[in-house]
Amino acid sequence: MSKEKKNTAAAAEAGSAKKHGQMYDVWRHLRRNKGAMVGLAIVILLILMVIFAGVLFDYDTVVIKQDISQRLQSPSASHPFGTDELGRDILSRIFHGARMSLGISFVAVCFSLVVGGLLGSVAGFFGGKLDMVIMRCMDILLAIPNILLAITIVAALGASNLNLIIALTISSVPGFSRIVRGAVLTVRDSEYIEAARAIGAKNARIILSHVLPNCMGPILVQTTLNVGSVILSTAGLSFLGLGVQAPRPEWGAMLSSGRTYIRDYSYITMFPGCMIMITILSLNLLGDGLRDALDPRLK
Repeated sequence: MSKEKKNTAAAAEAGSAKKHGQMYDVWRHLRRNKGAMVGLAIVILLILMVIFAGVLFDYDTVVIKQDISQRLQSPSASHPFGTDELGRDILSRIFHGARMSLGISFVAVCFSLVVGGLLGSVAGFFGGKLDMVIMRCMDILLAIPNILLAITIVAALGASNLNLIIALTISSVPGFSRIVRGAVLTVRDSEYIEAARAIGAKNARIILSHVLPNCMGPILVQTTLNVGSVILSTAGLSFLGLGVQAPRPEWGAMLSSGRTYIRDYSYITMFPGCMIMITILSLNLLGDGLRDALDPRLK
């Protein structure tokens, strides 16, 4: 009797998954991964930090206003993370710094996804000389370390948020283009693609409506993992003075400004450093979980 109940429950679960579609199936496998769920919870908290940073801490009076009488105070009830060398509250700057770090990284990843996805899909779908030209250009960019390429671009264009986004976008395009090309190569000869060609669908429609939707698994995983690496690059460039400029708060810039006081006032660099570490770790955990949930061989 117990075995019959188990079979009935399994059948009901399978029927429910089929009824709700692929997204439900992915979510069902994702929530079994404890690490991925921890990463997802942290990512949600970070998003809430970005949304409510302006509500909790006023930018002009708390975040960037200097108060020398409050400088270098240790963590306390009034300043849970202490104050920096200019008397600014570190907790409020971390909240608003999340807006800069996550916002710039998200925009750069979106642009690189669009550009790299377009190049990769065209190269994989059409092949031939066009594929060779696009991929050789991507190989040239891949031969240069991402952070070095970004430093070169920002140094040439000048330090600003727009130039930082441009540099991060260009350095991230090759990775997306190769991932998308590989995914397109696996589906371009499928029967449903041949059927779309047979009814006279144009190549652009086939790519956008049939090819890319069936390649979303690896693209989504690459996007999640790439956000973490771009956040690290953003912090590194700001640490070097080539990213977000003072007095705007950004985690890498906070590390740079506090390194002079790291010996006696370690909390100045400890808290923004921990935020960078936790953010990247959570995105990597979520990306690994998505990879497992989207890979049919692991189900």
